[in-house]
Amino acid sequence: MNYPLNGLKVLDFSTLLPGPFATMYLADMGAEVVHIESPVRPDLVRLMPPYSNGQAAAHNYLNRNKQSVALDLKNPESIALIKSRILDYDIVIEQFRPGVMQRLGLDYQTLAEIHPKLIYCSVTGYGQTGSYKDRAGHDINYLALSGIAGHSGRQDSGPPPLGIQVADVAGGSLHAVIAILSAVIERTQSGLGQFIDISMTDCAVTLNNMAAAAEIAGNERQQPEHAHLNGGTFYDYYKTQDGRYLSIGSLEPQFMLGLAQILELPIVAEKGASFAAEDRQAVKQAIQAKILTQDFAAWNAVFKAQDVCVEPVLNLNEALHSPLAAERGWLVDVPLTQGGTKSEQQLACPIKFSRSKMRYEYIGKSLGHDLL
Repeated sequence: MNYPLNGLKVLDFSTLLPGPFATMYLADMGAEVVHIESPVRPDLVRLMPPYSNGQAAAHNYLNRNKQSVALDLKNPESIALIKSRILDYDIVIEQFRPGVMQRLGLDYQTLAEIHPKLIYCSVTGYGQTGSYKDRAGHDINYLALSGIAGHSGRQDSGPPPLGIQVADVAGGSLHAVIAILSAVIERTQSGLGQFIDISMTDCAVTLNNMAAAAEIAGNERQQPEHAHLNGGTFYDYYKTQDGRYLSIGSLEPQFMLGLAQILELPIVAEKGASFAAEDRQAVKQAIQAKILTQDFAAWNAVFKAQDVCVEPVLNLNEALHSPLAAERGWLVDVPLTQGGTKSEQQLACPIKFSRSKMRYEYIGKSLGHDLL
């Protein structure tokens, strides 16, 4: 098959979500990923319910297309084995706290002496330098320190606890993939590998993008419900008569006018673009009162044929089995074993190439299934 990353070999020491999600993307695109795991302290993802086909469903997904090798990194023989095989690999990714790989004798400086072309990516909460480098953290902490939580949510209830790990994935995982593949391209010119320091908090800060640009350029304090995208305008969620929600994002003039006509609310067209706080609040109250007059299904029927940036808020099950999901291939059947006939449904990789294909050969393997 024509996989875009055919020939790249990755040694993956990461656990939980950020590193494994990054290496899953690399594996989906054809890279050979060998996941090194402890035989006595298994990756916690392996233990998280619910379970599918005898294993944790999250493990089956995050570790698809990867080989599983069990090695005790506190055993000198395991370290010697890795060093003896490191020339076979292009990339190392790890997710320990700063200094751990150095104590194990598997840090970048040590391995680069053996393999100068090695690309080595470390993913941590706060990076390899600075006063926070040794602190523990989770996604909610990274979002708090990045400023994202500070201008999200409602003034009276504070930041929302999200159902996904934004800093872990959009910050750590995807930036790691970008950095690794950039280093692979640079290596074709220099002939050398390099070290990559990925801080999930650093990367989360950049997700502020437009809000940060406004803050920096205009000294404009970003607060909940004060900006275009965080509830300060009618760009928001609105409750229907039966307690469901619609998302309304009709900011551009043509969409705003269309929304005003559909809802029969002239105030939307007249004051929807106003920067006055009282006008914004009046528009939101008028829209909410109108949306409360009908149930979720009725509003879906109204807006389905209208192109004004209004869509239903779906629960995850509805989203995964929606017509859009089917049309765009959000789900894929992955064989339980390589070449097997039985499969498990998982999220597909969303990247689509015109010629290259994605790889879905098998779900995450049992601990220690393979040898290095």
